[in-house]
Amino acid sequence: MAYESLIYEKQDHVALITLNRPEKLNALSFPLRHELIGACREAQEDDEVRAVIITGAGRGFCSGADISEPSFASGAAVVEQDAATSQAGRLDELGWVGRQALAVYRLEKPTIAAMNGVCAGAGMGLALACDLRVGSENSRFRVVFLERNLSPDSGLSFFLPRIVGYSRAIDLILTSRDVAGEEAYRLGLLDRFVAPEQLLDASMTLAREIARWPPLALRAAKRVTQQNLGKSLEDALRNESIHVQFARRAPNDTREAMAARQERREPHFTGT
Repeated sequence: MAYESLIYEKQDHVALITLNRPEKLNALSFPLRHELIGACREAQEDDEVRAVIITGAGRGFCSGADISEPSFASGAAVVEQDAATSQAGRLDELGWVGRQALAVYRLEKPTIAAMNGVCAGAGMGLALACDLRVGSENSRFRVVFLERNLSPDSGLSFFLPRIVGYSRAIDLILTSRDVAGEEAYRLGLLDRFVAPEQLLDASMTLAREIARWPPLALRAAKRVTQQNLGKSLEDALRNESIHVQFARRAPNDTREAMAARQERREPHFTGT
């Protein structure tokens, strides 16, 4: 797939998605948000990809929705309708922000946000939809929705309390204050805190560390953990059993795991 507003690259078993509107701090324009969903689909369907990094070009990760677009001027941003997703003239109840959140969160490959700069609004929702976030002193988070006479969207009200807890989440939502790198790491918004010049290398190292594991087991581990967030213990245990069986659909990887352990060497998994 050809992209104009982002860069899609593959390095080993890692897909690197770079939002590429640096002059706008990678604000989510109509083309960019649809390309981002398409890039997630491409990574999902590529069996060679085992982990995904999302980052931004220039000094920003993603400043949120592009408020210069007409849909924002008319106040229709959240329930935006477009030809690609509307049916029989009905508004898509999720809106583009919902579709974006689902595309990233439901990507069965582990996702890492390399937080090279500011993220705000829907850009913060994008970062939080990823499984892990790597940042530096240049990283900055801001909820921003109340400043625009909006309540949170892009999955932020779902992700933020699960990551930092309710009271810290509502503090950030109701104050709309800046949270810089060190505080973000302390709160749990960042999972790794590195020097700015090491950001992408550290993110790639983490992605490769993850990508070396069996592909089906990786997918099962992510999916079962997400699904069990809202289940009772009994249902969670049943769900774990289902996903263990899914992982075991790669018998060669099961044999390789045992052989590598016995031979005291690094395993090499193929997904078969």
